[in-house]
Amino acid sequence: MIIETGHFSLILALLVALVQFVLPLVGAHKGWRGWMAIAGPAALTQAALLTFSFCALTYAFVTSDFSVRLVTLNSHTLKPMLYKVTGVWGNHEGSMLLWCLILAVFGALVALFGGNLPERLKARVLGVQASVGVAFLGFLIFTSNPFLRLANPPMNGQDLNPLLQDPGLAFHPPFLYLGYVGLSMSFSFAVAALIEGRVDAAWGRWVRPWTLLAWLNLTIGIALGSWWAYYELGWGGFWFWDPVENASFMPWLIAAALLHSAIVVEKREALKSWTILLAILAFGFSLIGAFIVRSGVLTSVHAFANDPERGVYLLAITGVFMGGALTLYAFRAGELQAKGVFGIVSRESALVANNVLLAVATFVVFIGTIWPLIAEMIWDRKLSVGPPFFDAAFTPFMLLLAAILPIGSVLPWKRAKLGRVMRPLWLALIAAFLVSALAWVVQTEKTLLAPVGALLGAWLVFGAAVDLWTRTGSDASQKFGRALRLPRADWGRVVAHAGLGITIFGIAAMTAWQIEDIRVAREGETFEVGNYEVTLVDVQRVEGPNYISTMAELRMVRDGQEEAVLFPEKRVYPVAGMPTTEADIDNGVFRDLYLVIGDPQDGGGYAVRTYIKPFANWIWAGAIIMALGGCLSLSDRRFRVAAGARKAPQCVPAE
Repeated sequence: MIIETGHFSLILALLVALVQFVLPLVGAHKGWRGWMAIAGPAALTQAALLTFSFCALTYAFVTSDFSVRLVTLNSHTLKPMLYKVTGVWGNHEGSMLLWCLILAVFGALVALFGGNLPERLKARVLGVQASVGVAFLGFLIFTSNPFLRLANPPMNGQDLNPLLQDPGLAFHPPFLYLGYVGLSMSFSFAVAALIEGRVDAAWGRWVRPWTLLAWLNLTIGIALGSWWAYYELGWGGFWFWDPVENASFMPWLIAAALLHSAIVVEKREALKSWTILLAILAFGFSLIGAFIVRSGVLTSVHAFANDPERGVYLLAITGVFMGGALTLYAFRAGELQAKGVFGIVSRESALVANNVLLAVATFVVFIGTIWPLIAEMIWDRKLSVGPPFFDAAFTPFMLLLAAILPIGSVLPWKRAKLGRVMRPLWLALIAAFLVSALAWVVQTEKTLLAPVGALLGAWLVFGAAVDLWTRTGSDASQKFGRALRLPRADWGRVVAHAGLGITIFGIAAMTAWQIEDIRVAREGETFEVGNYEVTLVDVQRVEGPNYISTMAELRMVRDGQEEAVLFPEKRVYPVAGMPTTEADIDNGVFRDLYLVIGDPQDGGGYAVRTYIKPFANWIWAGAIIMALGGCLSLSDRRFRVAAGARKAPQCVPAE
């Protein structure tokens, strides 16, 4: 009965979304306040219905109700409870239900906390948001129904993909979806503004917190996915430029550009058309990501589904919303006149450069991602675009971005003198070069990658410190107190930029200085890797709750002192019939010891892979710091209440 009720709630949510889509938009056009007022209650009702529907599906997974087809395909009675719950979104149908739920929740948040929005704009934002909900709820109900029953339920299920039975993957998709779907709010604000034909400073203030919330969740989701790939897949890397990885990275880049562009709209009422375009493209790349993950047109280990027919529906949804929004943009963009003027050397110009670099970098990633599909369609050739292309084509834009970021942060609005701006930054630049020189001296192989990464990382961190220092005045005795009184948005920007610097250094140092050793080792054998002596002590067969493991014990000794005893595994999940590689890692501040056990060899012994990875954890530490910066900015009172936003007029004349 609960399953049927959940299914019925899903259908009701579609009907409510239709009401929320049509009536408020008509009301806003006609000036009918009663129709506009329907938007808020409808958004709350839709969110409540989808919450119940999602809880009903979760109940089916937790109780192992194998009469539900989705539970049979993605669960098993022996599976730990955490993975029974995460199995709800560890598949195509359940993940789409989560997508629709988050979409509705964002609309409900606007209904609850959008009291400062003008009445017409609020109605239009919620109407556009509901139109996206209608499309995805229709897709879910008619092509991907998660509540289908089986006439003859089996005694047990087929288990969840073993690669997804991991804490990192348990939380990775929800955060990504909060980011993907969160960008729908920026899209809705952009389309609503185009319908009204007006973008002003208040609009920039309103759109920024929603974009920041989406960017924050995307940052966490991408970091969790990268961390999972690092320790779970056993290949020793953290980013492979896989199509699905790129599908999450592209919206993150565009959202970062949108955040910075919206600042110019808010402060100077410039870059209006460009900011609207970025808001449309940000959600557009989220839709493209959904298509890539679920259509099967591009091969990926992360894909949820391999169904070209459902991919056609998603492609149609993408075409309708992107085509419609861009057509509206083409008609209206000329009316969005910029008011602010600025010089070549100014904060506005620095933010324009920031936007151009991020946009071009996104375009490079997009071309590299879809090129195999284009080559197959046009030339009937199977091609693959791998890390060498992305590393060579993408990296220069990020180097330029990191170089200008500290300067742009301290530039004043409208016009500036570069010499005066650089005075407090010279010390930071000298310190960054000293860090780079130290990296060059301590490395054994003379490569430029690590020193350049150290230079840019230190430049971002020290530049962020200078940015904070210059905002606290010239009186040294009052700097600490003034720093505490700075707006949280200023603190958030500084912290996020510093986090980016730490991540850049971590990536460069680990890539340049890591040591890799692959060999066949027998039990009791000792071999050297770098400064370590590695001994394969023992290999045993171990049974887990729903898997059988080949577990090795390896001891690592340095300078006669034992540093770590690690237990990497090779697991086999009998129900799913899939093997997984479970690396064991001794994490450290300055290095990771990373060991992987492979299959037994015909001549005896086991394949053993050993990695020594300097500064690996700095990559994810930087991502955490960036997310912390986002949280600090989001907690700024100006974002929470949209201070300075124009109140809705008491009387709404007919248009």
